[in-house]
Amino acid sequence: MKFTVDKHEKYVLIKLNESKLNSLITPQLKSELILINTEGQRNIILDLCQVKFADSSGLSSLLVGHRLCKNAEGSFILTCLNDAVARLISISQLDNVLTIVPTVEEAIDHVFMEEIEKELKKEAK
Repeated sequence: MKFTVDKHEKYVLIKLNESKLNSLITPQLKSELILINTEGQRNIILDLCQVKFADSSGLSSLLVGHRLCKNAEGSFILTCLNDAVARLISISQLDNVLTIVPTVEEAIDHVFMEEIEKELKKEAK
């Protein structure tokens, strides 16, 4: 699996450099998501700009990322989906579960907004 990981203080950006998110890729993606999460990162942005096709096992890996981040009280954000992948997510009704934004910049903004909200809630208690 070809990908890049860009670690920041508040989030990790994973850019998947594959055209297919299928059963050949998902075991490695899942293990990378688990590794990042166990390192203490709770906000993961997954850039799918290169991905042109996804199948059910690909969706499974996205749900793993979502669950890991949610359990850590963080965010799992998908960005830059092409039409075929977005359609599959929509048909599977996962667009109601997963956070999807158009660009990486918007995903980063989303992470920072959620972090600020969490800080404000802590201070209000």
